[in-house]
Amino acid sequence: MSNSTALDAPKMSHRQVLEALTGLLLGMFVSMLASTVVSSSLPVIVHDLDGDQAAFTWVVTATLLTTAISTPIWGKLADLFNRKLMYQLAIVIFVVATATAGFAQNPEMLIASRALQGIGAGGLAALSQVLMADIISPRERGRYMGLFGAVMALATIGGPLLGGVITDAWGWRWNFFVALPVAVVALIIVQKTLKLPKRAKRKVSIDYLGIVLLSVAVSLLLIWVTNAGTTKKSDFWDLAGNDWWSGMTVLMVGGAVLATILFIVVELRAKEPLVPLSLFRDRTFTLAVVASIATGIAMFGASVFLSQYMQLARGATPTEAGLMTIPMIGGMLIASIGIGALVTKFGRWKSYLIIGSILLIAGAYLLSTIHYNTNFALVSVYMFLLGAGIGMTMQNLVLVVQNSSKPELIGVASSGVTFFRSLGGTIGVSIMGAALASTVTRLLGDAKDDLVKAVMSLGKDAPHWAEVLKSSSLPKVSDMPHAIRIIFEDIYAQGISHSFLIAVPFAIVSLIAIVFLPNKPLTRMTTTERLHAVEADLATVSVDEGMAVLTATGSIATIENAADADADADAAADTVPATK
Repeated sequence: MSNSTALDAPKMSHRQVLEALTGLLLGMFVSMLASTVVSSSLPVIVHDLDGDQAAFTWVVTATLLTTAISTPIWGKLADLFNRKLMYQLAIVIFVVATATAGFAQNPEMLIASRALQGIGAGGLAALSQVLMADIISPRERGRYMGLFGAVMALATIGGPLLGGVITDAWGWRWNFFVALPVAVVALIIVQKTLKLPKRAKRKVSIDYLGIVLLSVAVSLLLIWVTNAGTTKKSDFWDLAGNDWWSGMTVLMVGGAVLATILFIVVELRAKEPLVPLSLFRDRTFTLAVVASIATGIAMFGASVFLSQYMQLARGATPTEAGLMTIPMIGGMLIASIGIGALVTKFGRWKSYLIIGSILLIAGAYLLSTIHYNTNFALVSVYMFLLGAGIGMTMQNLVLVVQNSSKPELIGVASSGVTFFRSLGGTIGVSIMGAALASTVTRLLGDAKDDLVKAVMSLGKDAPHWAEVLKSSSLPKVSDMPHAIRIIFEDIYAQGISHSFLIAVPFAIVSLIAIVFLPNKPLTRMTTTERLHAVEADLATVSVDEGMAVLTATGSIATIENAADADADADAAADTVPATK
């Protein structure tokens, strides 16, 4: 079977596209639900498992880390193997990890389960975009991406609310179990509805060394960020007497840099590189990657630390925290669906990305000014601006890259943007978490005298709360007496607002990158149709190049002379009378 035949397939109707997208949407929904459903209850989970702020950060970053690392791997596998099968495998991994997380008995087990969960989530995030590109053109993809935005908003809105209700009613473990039936349904629907055109078979090779080096580089960097600033002077890592410039820094950062250099060398020589470095020759891809990093920091940072702000700085319960984050999700919902429809209708995208990046800067900066007693109406406006900025930039950056990338590299190009968005979010959350832990530790030290007075004012309950405050585990502020609670709320509000300030310079860099993105019109061809067209073009070029070679070597003249001679002979034969 030729490549042309293998890629030949009738164009899908709107109904067929919707049916095919059902499983993809459910897969994305369940992956996001598993993350958002625990966001409002994470302070309770970490508290119950006797975890500290570092454990809280790692419960989040473990998922983000493995998602980031696995995303380009899934994208590359999508270019090499059956994409539908890869998507189903990602769902299975996700289901197993989610069930394991529900049975966690300590922070370490929960972190390990969340890490495995991230591998499945990376596949669902990367492959859903690649599969959508197989059946929908970039120009038409705007309105369908609006559906993805709606599903993301539903999962993000419903997740914290559902998680809060489940935690208060049945316990936090059911936050993980609730995603399992939805994942199974998604697996079945994908099998029945997703019909992809056949692709030509080819010999493949997997860049195993590249996978290992990428994992080592990212892991070392994140471990360093998470632990730096939190060690004691007696710790082994503090060889130089300063937490941020220490033996840990030399080993971790040095190892990460070395692994990165080796990764680049391997990718330059690999037959099937995990991340083809030639992609960075494309200005659109490079600038979109830079912009995606800031989007990831804003998106993941907001989802993690806004929940902490609501519960630790405003004393909200998990259910209340979920309700209080609705303004941000509303901004995401309105922006993603509305802008997606406008992109499809008018075919323009750049102005929306610029506006979105400006809103991103404004939202991140304004959230860096909040205190424990800031008027909640103002906090809601700040969250809405940040959500709208995320909704306008996140999906459209993937769309722009898919529109300009070579069709045979659509998998690694799409996953590349998603990878750097996840990587940015992972590093961002780690840095913000480390800054929060450092700030809270410093402020608690400064407020030691006030805490002693507050505890002494509690009378017979003073010994109990004195013992509670000695624990390094994350506090449950809503249960604290008012005298202690007001001090903790003020401290955590200062720490979290300081963390949001870290996202501002990244958002500014994102705006600059988006301004310089080439304003390329969106094509109306799917990835399959583009591959078909490329093959036709190559066939035409091959004929033209062949004729040029024959002319240059004089062979074409010989062929023409021979043809003329044959024609003269045939004419002469026609004029000679036939003889008996």
